[in-house]
Amino acid sequence: MHRIPQAGLRWAVWHSTTGSVMQACLVRLALREDCSGILEIYNHAVVNTTASYDYEPRSLEHRLQWFDDHAKANMPIFVAEDGVGRVVGWSALNRFHDRIGYQFTVENSVYVAHDARGQGVGGTLLRPLIEAAQARRLHAILAVIDAQNEPSIRLHARHGFFQVGLFRQVGFKFDRWLDVVYMEHLVAVS
Repeated sequence: MHRIPQAGLRWAVWHSTTGSVMQACLVRLALREDCSGILEIYNHAVVNTTASYDYEPRSLEHRLQWFDDHAKANMPIFVAEDGVGRVVGWSALNRFHDRIGYQFTVENSVYVAHDARGQGVGGTLLRPLIEAAQARRLHAILAVIDAQNEPSIRLHARHGFFQVGLFRQVGFKFDRWLDVVYMEHLVAVS
């Protein structure tokens, strides 16, 4: 897998989908018009997984407000597009807490379309988040992950995140109690 930097925080990313077949995936800053693709991926995760502890799908209006709030706060959102321009994943930096003492700490989100998982898309979306945090002179990125989501835990570990906490039975979804892993990446600011 390699990436080719392009102007304006865009990367052409290559990843293997099946054996030796290689396909291009473009990672770029999200645009407001990407919100429907972002929403489709998120809502699928809400209904089918514990990647989100939301119970009900969100509306497009809600997702557009979320996008606008991120833009106002200078918090980046990235999307990964497949070869035909379909959004197959997204990632974002999110404010961790409103108190001023937390201004250098953010939480990340990484979601991949159900039919694109296991193909390297998550990693291609996590790298630009780390670079964006460096550019904003942030200090810590937190990942809050369902403890049974081993692919996400491995993904974050591969990108320099370390487990710093385990909260037992703090979530409840699909009629069961869920544990949450906190992982942290301390950003090297030059």
